[in-house]
Amino acid sequence: MSKSTEQAIYLASKSPRRQELLKQIGIEFQLVDIDVGETPADGEAAIDYVRRLAIEKSQAGVAKREGVAPVLGSDTIVVLDGRIMEKPADKANAIEMLMALSGNTHQVMTAIALSDNEQTLSEVVITNVTFCQISEQQASAYWYTGEPADKAGGYAIQGLAGKFVEKIEGSYFAVVGLPLLETQRLVNKIFAPQS
Repeated sequence: MSKSTEQAIYLASKSPRRQELLKQIGIEFQLVDIDVGETPADGEAAIDYVRRLAIEKSQAGVAKREGVAPVLGSDTIVVLDGRIMEKPADKANAIEMLMALSGNTHQVMTAIALSDNEQTLSEVVITNVTFCQISEQQASAYWYTGEPADKAGGYAIQGLAGKFVEKIEGSYFAVVGLPLLETQRLVNKIFAPQS
């Protein structure tokens, strides 16, 4: 299958943050709408789960796209002591998450996968994020900003929750939702001339 000469891809994500980050590094893309269930299998490790979701999203995009451009899938989860924290179900769940993260170091795992008709490339980027102590009142006030509702772990580092971050070790952009260096690397690799 011939590849496009331009590095244009499809993005299998509705996340405005991922779209902004791709634009930031100058990668041309179109959106492809996919529907992939997000439930860990029994006993599935967090890193395996997040990688599987990114791969399933990119491969679902390949099945739905027009043309031959590769499809980028991505998923981000927050993990504290082995517990996966996805998007909060409601206010109580969001506050519970934030109180658990308060004063602790957690991992943000962002997986990316790039698939075309011939191959799937993937990578998982793990970033350690340490929160300061957060009061229940602060957590409740944060919920009412509307920001945590659709965010893994119930917070957005690029938004108001930035004030809770004491330390970060790793990729800031991966915490936002798309590791830029690693994404560009996968794009370069999939478009590299085949020897």
